[in-house]
Amino acid sequence: MISADGTPLTIGMVLFQNFTQLDLTGPFEVLSAMPNTHVDLVSKTLEPVISNRRLQILPTVVYEDAPPYDVLLVPGGGGVNALMEDQETLTFLRTQASNANYITAVCTGSLVLGAAGLLRGYRATTHWLSLDFLPIFGAIPVEDRVVLDRNRMTGGGITAGIDFALQLVAELRGENLAKTIQLNLEYNPAPPFKSGHPSVAEPQIVNRVREQTAERQAERRRIAERVTQDWV
Repeated sequence: MISADGTPLTIGMVLFQNFTQLDLTGPFEVLSAMPNTHVDLVSKTLEPVISNRRLQILPTVVYEDAPPYDVLLVPGGGGVNALMEDQETLTFLRTQASNANYITAVCTGSLVLGAAGLLRGYRATTHWLSLDFLPIFGAIPVEDRVVLDRNRMTGGGITAGIDFALQLVAELRGENLAKTIQLNLEYNPAPPFKSGHPSVAEPQIVNRVREQTAERQAERRRIAERVTQDWV
């Protein structure tokens, strides 16, 4: 735990084109509710960043002006394919990680941490479609909704970002605050269908999702292997 007494806390969330907004906004809603906490939305420029569903969000600071953060967070989305080879972003992540207390990601943001070399030897999770990419980066894949290994915390796909953020609050400021935030959000999931994971969804639906994402996933694998081909 960093502090339970309200000591100032800084969080940097990385923004990039074609991100999944709930990967960002779910954790943002939870983490920004902590007292005495400042959250930055960090990007290459201050131009609007557009999500995969066309929602526009404005960054608050650019990489070169960002202070050292206590917590670094990378969301996921279709844009991670390009981000895994974006040297400016990878350098920013490595620099921030050298001082951050917690280095975190939601969904396929884990692959970006992996591409930066920040998950080697760590247990981690990501969206179920990309879980088998983690070993390419030297990470140990774990099929859990939230995984904490030392100072690396990763969340599963998209909606898992809320669970992830509540657990992170408990690590940072204590379980009582996490419970209070959860109650204020009325976060009491009761999904209408048992279809939120391939282990419970109907096989034909799982196959349809795999087919719909096959091209993107194949390109993602090629990028991951290309990024790591020169690693020792």
